[in-house]
Amino acid sequence: MPKIVDHDARRAELARAMWRVVYRDGVGAATVRSIAAEAGWSPSALRHYFATQTELLVFAMEHVQAEAAERITGGDRSGSPRQVAQRILEQLLPLDRQRVREAEVWLLLAARAPTDPAARARAAEADDGIRRAVEFAVTLLTGEPADPEAVAGLHAVLDGLALHTLLHPGRMPPRRARELLGAHLDALAAS
Repeated sequence: MPKIVDHDARRAELARAMWRVVYRDGVGAATVRSIAAEAGWSPSALRHYFATQTELLVFAMEHVQAEAAERITGGDRSGSPRQVAQRILEQLLPLDRQRVREAEVWLLLAARAPTDPAARARAAEADDGIRRAVEFAVTLLTGEPADPEAVAGLHAVLDGLALHTLLHPGRMPPRRARELLGAHLDALAAS
């Protein structure tokens, strides 16, 4: 009788192995070979699930999106609308080790987007999720339907803060990123 394989359980096992490698060694170390070794599999067995590095990154981005969505929906909603908006948007910034690794995955996927349709599609989905969080934050701040210009501006600020925090942590430490985000939210709430 053929062996019955639970593919969802195996993908979950691979996800855990992949994130152990990413958190320990950085996203650049998350290769098919290193993840296979971490999971105790052969690279050829892993390739059954992920044939390319992009497929692995897309899978990682799915995890990133789920983690961020869980942090946002399950986060503390006490306090003023301004405080809640700040807490929601901070979940999308690389302010701790986990979110730094998540941002690294996002950046690698975004870098592949111009030439890889799978990366482009997943990066677009991630961007849509960020835009929805920004729209929600703007609505919280203003008490009105989100103005598209305000959403675009805040989304650009968030992307810029994420990139600078990730690439220049000495010049843009988490404290400074929080301050700049807060200043922008204050300006939006006042307008």
